[in-house]
Amino acid sequence: MKKKKAPERPTQCRVLIQGVRDTQDLLNGKWKTPIIGALYYRGKMRFMELRRELDGIAPKMLSQELKDLEMNHLVTRTVHNTMPITVEYELTEQGKSLNSIIDAMGRWGIKYREQMLRA
Repeated sequence: MKKKKAPERPTQCRVLIQGVRDTQDLLNGKWKTPIIGALYYRGKMRFMELRRELDGIAPKMLSQELKDLEMNHLVTRTVHNTMPITVEYELTEQGKSLNSIIDAMGRWGIKYREQMLRA
């Protein structure tokens, strides 16, 4: 009688690693994750509100990162017909699906910082 083989772990591992790579590609860079985090925690925000929230980001960099996030369907840009024109950014449903990742990264980062300060 032949024994059935267990599913190959290397295949599962490769699939998961590819998923991690895909996520990294979307969130790659210094500012994308903080932008998503700010929009997650604060909701809709205007460009200057985001810039103030993300201390140290240059306007050109913020603009480029928002365009990339919009292109990847993680952020929506809404232009309101007001004087002056108002533009708001918010997470799409796909962007909101990153909430658990953002929360986990935030909690891990706080815990890690505390441990390093005690060391």
